Amino acid sequence: MSASGCTPIGRAYFSASLAEFLAADENTILGHLAAAAEHDQSIQQRNAWRDEIRILRDQLHGTDCSMVFLELKIPRMGKRADAALIIRSAVIVLEFKIGESVYASAALAQAVDYALDLKNFHEGSHAASIIPIVIATAANPAKNTISFHTDRVANCQCCNARDLRQTVTEVIAALPPAPEVEGKAWANSRYKPTPTIIEAARALYRDHSVAEIARSDASAINLSETTQAISEIIEAAKAKRQKAICFVTGVPGAGKTLAGLNITTDRMRHHSDEHAVFLSGNGPLVSVLRAALARDQKERTSVSLKDANRNAHAFIQNIHHFRDSNLASNLATVEKVVVFDEAQRAWDQEHTSKFMRTKRDLTEFHSSEPEFLIEVMDRHADWCVIIALVGGGQEINSGEAGLPEWFRALRARFSHWQVFYSDRFATHEYSSHQPVGELTAGLHSSSSPSLHLGVSLRSFRAETLSKFVGHVIDNEPDKAASCYSAIRENYPVLLTRSLPVGQRWLRWKKRGSELIGLTAYSGARRLRPEGMDVAAKIEPEVWFLNDSADVRSCHYLEEVATEFDIQGLELDWSLVGWDANLRRDGNAWAFRKFRGTRWEQVCDETSRRYLLNAHRVLLTRARQGLVIFVPKGDPNDPTRLPEYYDPVADYLLTCGIRSLTAC
Repeated sequence: MSASGCTPIGRAYFSASLAEFLAADENTILGHLAAAAEHDQSIQQRNAWRDEIRILRDQLHGTDCSMVFLELKIPRMGKRADAALIIRSAVIVLEFKIGESVYASAALAQAVDYALDLKNFHEGSHAASIIPIVIATAANPAKNTISFHTDRVANCQCCNARDLRQTVTEVIAALPPAPEVEGKAWANSRYKPTPTIIEAARALYRDHSVAEIARSDASAINLSETTQAISEIIEAAKAKRQKAICFVTGVPGAGKTLAGLNITTDRMRHHSDEHAVFLSGNGPLVSVLRAALARDQKERTSVSLKDANRNAHAFIQNIHHFRDSNLASNLATVEKVVVFDEAQRAWDQEHTSKFMRTKRDLTEFHSSEPEFLIEVMDRHADWCVIIALVGGGQEINSGEAGLPEWFRALRARFSHWQVFYSDRFATHEYSSHQPVGELTAGLHSSSSPSLHLGVSLRSFRAETLSKFVGHVIDNEPDKAASCYSAIRENYPVLLTRSLPVGQRWLRWKKRGSELIGLTAYSGARRLRPEGMDVAAKIEPEVWFLNDSADVRSCHYLEEVATEFDIQGLELDWSLVGWDANLRRDGNAWAFRKFRGTRWEQVCDETSRRYLLNAHRVLLTRARQGLVIFVPKGDPNDPTRLPEYYDPVADYLLTCGIRSLTAC
């Protein structure tokens, strides 16, 4: 690790100058690869390495290649590129398919993913041209065309074992002018990854450390610091035989879920007797993460999908299932450490009691969900710890209690607990305007800046995205425009009045296995004539995880995810459909709900807040950029009049957002 905490990318299994590579004994190179491998290698793998070495020796002789890297680690993805070459101002990433006779689309996507990962997260690659090449050794010669995106990542090239030299020569001839890449400096420059929550869960589940997969530099909150603070709280509770609850806050995309998964996997790995578990009331997030982990484990090991699913279910549980399983017993849980994701969404007393009466036939249940969940953990005779992850401005559904209910329950019944909270509780998005002193009155409590994650890591291109979106939602167009001016070149936010235009833009932006998708507010019923039907429910694990050949996947840009489907998850590029639910009335927001055949006013302040928060969630799901689709409306349809939509489009333009047709 470097002094700043970033991962050096020089950790390839083998690296050498071209001259050294050509002069080295083949068995010596194989020995380096085998010694560096984390697990015993099969005969098939060793034979593949042998073929790759021989092809590279034959095809690179006489080229301008300066350095060769074999098995180059891509930490964010938990994988390794087969090889990378430094030639002049370019980094060439090679994906070998030994014995293959076709250039499979999955292989091309994988090579492009490696190239994009280097470009976006490896400092030494920021100024370089990156060229991905797939080598299907037994394929017919490919007909390549070379083009470079604006970030100087080329489209994927293809070749067989005999044509690598020619392919390399052609791409080098097409390089845009740039300084040459110095191989050793490139190899040791910093790698600052920003994984999606799905990538992070997979990597942590494979026993990678958070330091390997998450960026840790001066411009981002150090997740390791938060993890360390939580670990210290757990160890203190354990040593003193106390019960503690820890509230971790963070802006959208700041890494709260990542921090929760990290602490859970760390405690599982090093303190298995604690039976740490990650709990979430976010059904889509649970489904997607479980499916991703199970698929990944099945692919990597000989475990059956049934067993892989069982393992994933033990690691990540639905909070409502956890609650229900503890209704029939007064015994302490096996879990001593529980992480509750999105704690602000736990149900209030009215909503929980109604559910228990109607769904569980429990007429005498009178607790809120936070109160019951604390009571379940309070059954332990000695110690336990609750880690509650809290998002600001994220309540999006009726019955969600927010933070005050957790503290009301603590004051009323559990004042013997130790309470730790972030120093950002004073801000209104967490405490609902209730003073911190009132929340913590009579409690053994203390605050810490280490328990707040203040920088959005979801958008690695625009860490101030959440601030910009906040100004848009808070009806502060001047502040929004000022904020967006600083990020507009790296993070496009565009306005379109045509859904097909927005869809074409997403398809044009997508590269490799990047995720693109349509999203909209769950009540946006009058987007249906435009081709966005929010009433048609998606299968989140299929929508997020299946590939672009599946019409049900996000890539197809047909099915629409709502705020409930996508909260806590991410896309690379998204299109947000904006219906007349949230419209303009002069210089203020007007709130509407579509019921039956007409629009109705929304007068309840809580419902208005949910409507604003839903749009806040939708506008902060994209990592790299987004398009907002505001329909033109139809003067002949009283439910979709242009005057409902035009002022919204005008307002967004005053916030600094550019029209897609003008770009």
